[in-house]
Amino acid sequence: MSNEAMTYYLASFVDELARLGICDVVVSPGSRSTPLAILMAEHPKIKVWMHADERSAGFFALGMAKEMRKPIVLLSTSGTATANYLPAIVEAYQSRIPLLVLTADRPHELRDVGAPQAIDQIHLYGKYAKWFVDMALPESTFSMLHYVRTMAGRAVAMAANGPAGVVHLNFPLREPLVPNLDLQNLWEKGRSEGKPYIKVTKGNLELSSDELKLLAEELQEVENGLIICGPEDHLELSQALTRLADKLQFPILADPLSPLRTGSHSKQWVIDSYDSFLRNDEVKTSFKPELILRFGAMPISKALLQYIQHHSEARQIIIDQDQGWREPTLMASKMIYADPIRFSYSLAEYLEKQKEPSLWGTKWKQLNEISQSHMQTFGKMESLFEGQVVIELQQLLPEHAILFVGNSMPVRDLDTFLANTDKPLRTMANRGANGIDGVVSSALGATVSGSPLVLVIGDLSFYHDLNGLLAAKLHQLNATIVLINNNGGGIFSFLPQSKQEKHFELLFGTPLDLEFEHVVKMYGGRYKRIKDWQEFRLAVNQSLSTVGLDVIEILTNRQENEQLHRKLWHSLSEKISKWKVQVDQDENRG
Repeated sequence: MSNEAMTYYLASFVDELARLGICDVVVSPGSRSTPLAILMAEHPKIKVWMHADERSAGFFALGMAKEMRKPIVLLSTSGTATANYLPAIVEAYQSRIPLLVLTADRPHELRDVGAPQAIDQIHLYGKYAKWFVDMALPESTFSMLHYVRTMAGRAVAMAANGPAGVVHLNFPLREPLVPNLDLQNLWEKGRSEGKPYIKVTKGNLELSSDELKLLAEELQEVENGLIICGPEDHLELSQALTRLADKLQFPILADPLSPLRTGSHSKQWVIDSYDSFLRNDEVKTSFKPELILRFGAMPISKALLQYIQHHSEARQIIIDQDQGWREPTLMASKMIYADPIRFSYSLAEYLEKQKEPSLWGTKWKQLNEISQSHMQTFGKMESLFEGQVVIELQQLLPEHAILFVGNSMPVRDLDTFLANTDKPLRTMANRGANGIDGVVSSALGATVSGSPLVLVIGDLSFYHDLNGLLAAKLHQLNATIVLINNNGGGIFSFLPQSKQEKHFELLFGTPLDLEFEHVVKMYGGRYKRIKDWQEFRLAVNQSLSTVGLDVIEILTNRQENEQLHRKLWHSLSEKISKWKVQVDQDENRG
């Protein structure tokens, strides 16, 4: 393999990525990937984001792809460096995030012979990669330059088209590994004029008019219906679903990671407190749905999942444009593969007329108003209550800010305390595999577009991804991290194993007793531990108005936090029970 042939071959691939709109590449340092890394850094339309830790780099790219809604490239050298991308690749697969993973490799003659830094990279990521190609060795012939540009087009399209996910291209490379940047027409070889070499176009899935008409007739007869929207990232979904809900007079149970709780669209039918009031057994039992339309991934709320499972007789229709099977209740009666926005608008058109207001819809709205008022009022405490962080941030964040939350307790508090608002905010979390790894890196990746970002994270998750802080230092990123430090795994205090007191702290509580101030300063960040809510507000406002990384630590107590949550839910449940008695009496008199 000549240096010239290798250079033209890889330059054509890199150039084709740029022509396809791929402008951001996250690079992990290494030797075997040298030619690809240098050519990407050289290309005028590509920005390289260097990250020294492959595990963090994978999640950093995932956060970028999540925020930008397009494929991001990951590049690593050969060997175990490639394996460190796996956790982020699993999350991307589960949450349908597009990543294009490029791994450099030893040439075929140096595989399985004990060569240094050589592992089996063929199908390394298993089923978590939508498509894998062991690329041809570099050549600069006419046909091979067209081949490598075609592979770039196929890879980008495969990663982006639904279900979005991971494409893995493995590049075997022989030495010498340093490309010749002085070659003439470095980027033009094999290029078509004015457009990508090949463009892949995919149409939208939609139901036929006959199918829509039949479904509309079925729904027209349903009074006790629900729309459930789980984690979803379609920009126009809010308008489409609120219009459909208005036509059907169905409440929308909106997950906090859907776009429905925030923004300027109508909130008339958006129910945001179901996680709190569905814990009441009377409500869970007596609010019997006939039919459920469900969009997006399965919602966060366990109370909602149990509610659905409790009413197994209800017809459940799942709408999924990516032909997946996100249906853990195992009770769906119909799976519809269609674009959810087109489906909702089209279905609304086929509904003959808007239904009359029903008692069903009225009761859901009243219940939601009671619950949200209770949680917002009594969720504000003098003590540093973890749930209040979300209430405070909802007021403090500017328009178009990103609120990124960690798993375990932060995402559940987001579900409980994020109230409907006209303020345009974007909420994010890594809810594909629901892991605590890579959260810091993902959040920092989501900052690269420049939107204000606040990450709310627990101490175990923060510790788990401390290396991710390096990206903020390397790339001068602006981010505010609210670190809720309850010295261990707070979520376990809410689970049955918390009753096993003998071994609970050792196996589940896992107190770390770490002073995070030192590591924050090591990465060039500013650190502040707050003592009350006034200090918190001042710290957040100051952070949002300055550049760089800020970590605001809140010390809480796991046992007290669990007791306060349960006290809130219990007092709300008592209030709901009294409300329900009054409603039942009014219905009986009527």
